[in-house]
Amino acid sequence: MLLEVPAKINFWLEVLNRRPDGYHNVSSLMLPIGIHDRVTAARRERGIELGGDGGGVPLDRNNLAWRAAEIFLGARPDLGGVRLELTKRIPVAAGLGGGSADAAAVLLLLNRLAEPPLSLPDLARLAVQLGADVPFFLRRCPALATGIGEILEPIHGLPPYPLVLIKAPVAVATALVYSRLKLTRGGARTRIATLLAHPWEPRRHLVNDLEAVTLEMHPRLKQIKAWLYRRGALGVLMSGSGPTVFAVYRTLPEARAIGSEADNEWPECWVGVTEVLASPSTGVGR
Repeated sequence: MLLEVPAKINFWLEVLNRRPDGYHNVSSLMLPIGIHDRVTAARRERGIELGGDGGGVPLDRNNLAWRAAEIFLGARPDLGGVRLELTKRIPVAAGLGGGSADAAAVLLLLNRLAEPPLSLPDLARLAVQLGADVPFFLRRCPALATGIGEILEPIHGLPPYPLVLIKAPVAVATALVYSRLKLTRGGARTRIATLLAHPWEPRRHLVNDLEAVTLEMHPRLKQIKAWLYRRGALGVLMSGSGPTVFAVYRTLPEARAIGSEADNEWPECWVGVTEVLASPSTGVGR
């Protein structure tokens, strides 16, 4: 059984306050995009085996997909064991949620193999143990995320924005970024209403409280943002804690043309062209 699971961007990300448990409360519009990892799962008698292409991430307990299998099998030991195969297409450590996506894919696949399956709320309780972004990838549809990211409200009516994504070859220390940021009050309700009313004016809605800190540490990202605006982007923002920057364009052909230019302008960077997935997709096959 296989599942193709998408990456995500944060169309906005507001960090509201720090909690006693060390997490931060956030308000974020999370959007799935058309860049996918592929995960396959098959039952085995016992234990966990993880193979395939980890994109540079070890194929062992340090991989979030492995830990997702451990957590699920701990809840459902009757399943025995599992053989997992991972094919990475989402860049690693990019702010696009690739590790969280893989973990969610494992939970969904193992739940399909289990008889009877866990309910979605039970699956979400396992997901949040793996990371704040993992519950989003269980549904894989546009959503307003609050709490630490685990409280999700589906958002309907957004267009499939064409996107150009550029990931510079820099390492972002997420904990350091969070330690330096300035907290905000948030304004998600007003922002969603105005975005739905004016979806093709994205620039005034694109906010990321982590961006200023990351751009200060990595000035090349400022240069990439400025370059994308000079190429006619409707809006440009860093996703998550970075370093990937995404730009919104009016049409997919325009985005593809800019993506080709970006390959030449920034040869040391990963460049992707895709669009927002405005409707959920199961991505499940056999």
